[in-house]
Amino acid sequence: MSQASAPIHIVGGGLAGSEAAWQIAEAGHHAVLHEMRPVRGTEAHHGEGLAELVCSNSFRSDDPNGNAVGLLHQEMRTLGSLILRAADRHQVPAGGALAVDREGFSAAVTAALEAHPNVTIVREEVAGLPPESWGPCIVATGPLTAPALAEAIRTITGADALAFFDAIAPIVHRDSIDMSKAWFQSRYDKVGPGGTGADYINCPMDRTQYDAFIAALVGGEKIGFKEWEASTPYFDGCLPIEVMAERGPETLRHGPMKPVGLTNPHDPQVKACAIVQLRQDNALGTLYNMVGFQTKLTYFEQVRVFRTIPGLENAEFARLGGLHRNTYLDSPRLLDATLRLKVRPSLRFAGQITGCEGYVESAAIGLMAGRFAVAESRGGALEPLPQTTALGALIAHITGGHILDDAPEETAKEPGKPRSFQPMNVNFGLFPPLAAMPRNETGKRLRGPEKAMLKRQALTDRARADLSAWIAGTTPQAAAAE
Repeated sequence: MSQASAPIHIVGGGLAGSEAAWQIAEAGHHAVLHEMRPVRGTEAHHGEGLAELVCSNSFRSDDPNGNAVGLLHQEMRTLGSLILRAADRHQVPAGGALAVDREGFSAAVTAALEAHPNVTIVREEVAGLPPESWGPCIVATGPLTAPALAEAIRTITGADALAFFDAIAPIVHRDSIDMSKAWFQSRYDKVGPGGTGADYINCPMDRTQYDAFIAALVGGEKIGFKEWEASTPYFDGCLPIEVMAERGPETLRHGPMKPVGLTNPHDPQVKACAIVQLRQDNALGTLYNMVGFQTKLTYFEQVRVFRTIPGLENAEFARLGGLHRNTYLDSPRLLDATLRLKVRPSLRFAGQITGCEGYVESAAIGLMAGRFAVAESRGGALEPLPQTTALGALIAHITGGHILDDAPEETAKEPGKPRSFQPMNVNFGLFPPLAAMPRNETGKRLRGPEKAMLKRQALTDRARADLSAWIAGTTPQAAAAE
């Protein structure tokens, strides 16, 4: 059998693996989908169906004009997504969100793949990495990857760990921070690699504000652990901020919120009691993470408590913090732009194991992994998606948009300052900035909600135009069929 006609194997029958198999099969190529259930179960799955939803039944907002995930829905529909087709057919009322009957949805995906002449489903556990003899493979095993496979991935990549409590910090849209209260400065104006000495956004607190903040952290409602997470330890050096606060009211002032080496240019004579720092999180400079603020507070409490911080009163969050067991790669270091493992290019990865977060994002990465694999099997390469599209922005973040750990050693060792790659939902902060911000009819610059609404509309208009151009340039027949 020639390389061009060899089947493409997919390990994992979740949303990403199912979508990858569908894209491969629809392109006229043979897909072999390996799913370990029911031979081996997981702590979260209950059935045998493909694309089983183990948590929420919501695919979140379906608004393609005002929400990045809604735009991602639209792009996936345009590219023939099985996951979105099944979701649309099994939708249940959920306001502006796309929610599904989870059993009907899984059954529809399973039936479609079982019926496809180019798909073979094999119910077996792949214990370890797929054998070299399989040729091109896509690994889409999700956050509950079987231990044998996780260990094999660790061995080949040299990663220290894949499964741990992933305590992640909130990420804020840069343009929602009030810079009349905050300012740019690094501690002691230190210039690190690639830095200027003004690399952090600083938000000061006086004693009254700090004491109230600590009380809110300690008293805020927290998210509990799922049964299978209870024995998994915290990631070293990544304690939730409320856990640190519980160790004593002054702990944070001597940790991630210490006020040393910083001078507030808005009030240089007053020494802050504590300072919250935000650090650039993506290469575009549109997103900033709250340093040391990994948390297990509920989402409602995070928004309420963190908006009491001076400068963040109107903060818009691209991602809120969380704490859960997860298995994912340090993708910016390990994967190339087409999701191939650099040390073994015959392996592609897709879904949550790549560092995307959410059902739709997982399926979207599976969709593109399948298309990349087909193009390569035919001896070519798929033109990269524009980063101005939702799909392109998500892949760009996973494979290269995250700032790598280039901090000086002494900075990297400071408490609460992990520099690791973290999972991310799609959001407009991953998109390149607009060439010009929208203005009103008189040419005046906009502010507040009107500015945000028109900005989102301009981003989605640009995304649709660029996706159409990409489709026309890569598959003219698909564009003609639109």
